[in-house]
Amino acid sequence: MKKTLVIGASENTDRYSNKAIRMLLNQNHPVVALGMRTGSVEGVEILTGLPDFKELNTVTMYVGPANQPAYYDYILGLKPQRIIFNPGTENPEFETLATAAGIACVDACTLVMLSIGAF
Repeated sequence: MKKTLVIGASENTDRYSNKAIRMLLNQNHPVVALGMRTGSVEGVEILTGLPDFKELNTVTMYVGPANQPAYYDYILGLKPQRIIFNPGTENPEFETLATAAGIACVDACTLVMLSIGAF
């Protein structure tokens, strides 16, 4: 299973980040979450700040490009195997940095990937 960090996590069940957390859990992927406010989704604690998560496979972005620069060094330092840029979060600048660091970048929807077995 692929340990996944959801950046832009929200307790709001209408948000795609919330749906992603629940779908990841339903498919038995370990999930950690980072958001603007603390909270929880299905028992997954939403943390704030820049916690040091270990052994991440995937970071899935639910934060728009204008707000991503604050996370560049943080995410690169976590050394995930890949970053998924969900619709509306695509960021060529960050993708270039991540690719140079050996991190695969995917412009896709996490929910669709999970639903078709391509996660």
